[in-house]
Amino acid sequence: MEQLLDGFATALTPTHLLFAAIGVLLGTAIGVLPGIGPAMAVALLLPVTYGMEPTGAFIMFAGIYYGGMFGGSTTSILLNTPGESAAVVTAFEGNPMARRGRGAQALAAAAIGHFIGGIIGTILIVLLAPFVAKHAVDIGAPDLFAIMVLAFIAVTSVLGASRIRGVASLLIGLTLGLVGLDEMTGQQRLTFGSLHLADGIDVIVVAVALFAVGEALWVAAHLRRKPFTPIPVGRPWLSRGDLKRTWKPWLRGPVIGFPFGAIPAGGAEIPTFLSYVAEKRLSRHRDEFGKGAIEGVAGPESTASASAAGTLVTMLTLGLPTTAVAAVMLAAFQTYGIQPGPLLFQREAGLVWALIASLFIGLTLLLVLNLPLAPLWAKLLRIPRPYLYAGILFFASVGAYAVNADIFDLLLMFVIGVLGFGMRRYGLPVLPAIIGVILGPAAEQQMRRSLQLSDGSLTGLVNSPMAVIVYVVVLVIVFFPLIRKFLPKPAPPAAPARDREEIDA
Repeated sequence: MEQLLDGFATALTPTHLLFAAIGVLLGTAIGVLPGIGPAMAVALLLPVTYGMEPTGAFIMFAGIYYGGMFGGSTTSILLNTPGESAAVVTAFEGNPMARRGRGAQALAAAAIGHFIGGIIGTILIVLLAPFVAKHAVDIGAPDLFAIMVLAFIAVTSVLGASRIRGVASLLIGLTLGLVGLDEMTGQQRLTFGSLHLADGIDVIVVAVALFAVGEALWVAAHLRRKPFTPIPVGRPWLSRGDLKRTWKPWLRGPVIGFPFGAIPAGGAEIPTFLSYVAEKRLSRHRDEFGKGAIEGVAGPESTASASAAGTLVTMLTLGLPTTAVAAVMLAAFQTYGIQPGPLLFQREAGLVWALIASLFIGLTLLLVLNLPLAPLWAKLLRIPRPYLYAGILFFASVGAYAVNADIFDLLLMFVIGVLGFGMRRYGLPVLPAIIGVILGPAAEQQMRRSLQLSDGSLTGLVNSPMAVIVYVVVLVIVFFPLIRKFLPKPAPPAAPARDREEIDA
């Protein structure tokens, strides 16, 4: 608790408060634009923090993180165009509410849900992260390699239209991660004799290329001639009746979202859907679902925010990113020469606790600033898409060039951007590729350490109880579709009389 108070003392200085406010506003402004999620917002704004001291930079990132998430929800509610996969469920009820003239109430339910879910999730970070970090110090190379294999398998199984596409995306990321000098032998790999590739491909270049450039090219190829017509928004407010219907979903959200965020490759897609299903079953207004039920906005938004907090536990204590945003944040840590993991709470305690304190501050600023500014964010949706994506490509180019001030990085970004476009064209998810680029070299290092300790014997990879348990989980995930075929299928429940009448109608 004393360390958290020290973190608040650092985060509440006027300079750091300004950074948090700027982060929230920038994150929301970019996250609210169609097709741009929090991951792209953080990737595009990485260059803004170059030259800043690490604590200030990560306090700004905390604001960008939550601001980008709220922005994605705004787009989902007003345009029925989710800015990210976690906001898809919000569109189920948020957009019908907006079309019924209750867009302001939907935005208020989303903003307060983000605040409550994020606050509860951050409290859980304070309670759990030091405990996890303390015990994670004892994790050896075989255990770390097993956990990374679990992350690889889980992220390819959960995301995308098929497992094969997920594995293909992961292999692309692992291949890009191999480029450069071998850390142990100094041998060049996949450099094609180019000195520019000897240091490897910077993760920031890959992230900006796959997210921003790939998305811009994809949208340009499918650009609608018909402009978006966002729904006008008044001042967000909630009536007493709305509050009575939303306070329970707000509190239930973190119970579902935080555990899913904390497990490797959890993400917010599954828990937000589970939250929506739970709220639909528990609601006294089930007939409103599909037509604009406010519980269907409040629950998933609180769940997504708590899930985002859960991902930080895994990233800070184990160095494992479980979402695209966490992957970009991990890349930002590495840019400053800081490696998240079990020792982070010992080596960089001041920075970590200032970051955690800034999550509380960023969430409060998000609520205070964004509720009154909701009509302004809605106006940003009127920007013509050609201008919007031209701006994205400009910022992406500036970001790629700023990494090493090398024109080669700029060319590389556009080449990988074309690869990102191809991945979208053939339905390959982007996240496994990003995870592969970041975790691939680390997984290789841990595997080689394990084999060195066992004199090259493969038993060195499974010589601890934890590693064995993790590999059992991996096997269950891999073979679950096959196992499910042999499980008895439950009989479908009979439809209620009123539902049958609706179907017949």
